[in-house]
Amino acid sequence: MVKLRCLLLLLFLASGANARETFVGHVTHVTDGDTLWVQADAGGAVRKLRMLGMDAPEICQSGGKAARDLLAQWVLKRRVSVVVSYYDRWGRGLATVVLDGKDLGAQMVRAGQAWSYGWRGRPGMYAAEEAQARQSRLGVFAASHPESPRAFRKRHGSCHPEKK
Repeated sequence: MVKLRCLLLLLFLASGANARETFVGHVTHVTDGDTLWVQADAGGAVRKLRMLGMDAPEICQSGGKAARDLLAQWVLKRRVSVVVSYYDRWGRGLATVVLDGKDLGAQMVRAGQAWSYGWRGRPGMYAAEEAQARQSRLGVFAASHPESPRAFRKRHGSCHPEKK
């Protein structure tokens, strides 16, 4: 069921006006639990991507290194399929990334290494996975009151301040 959902999501995104590009490539680097770099099989520059629909702990936040390490364990030097929906203000492609037919965003949230990224009162595309991880007290949800990355950034700022 999960594989079918991922394939349907990829087909929907690839056929819709929101999809800017779809490609396959190898992961060359993992920055944190929701950011990775992919070299497209077709060549060109390595692309910095942020996984769509989820938010992993900041690297300097509790759970940040564990999230990065798990994502790296899963994808580093592996071939992934990517659908970039749009670009953020930092130029990162916001993308759905699939490894072996599995949506990595869903996998990270299900493992308790990220939150479903909700917006304006909406729970986000991985709300069911987050609820499951919370109930099972996995990863960051093992803490009694885990601080979301959004709240952490609001209180502390980014772990990666802009260079001037």
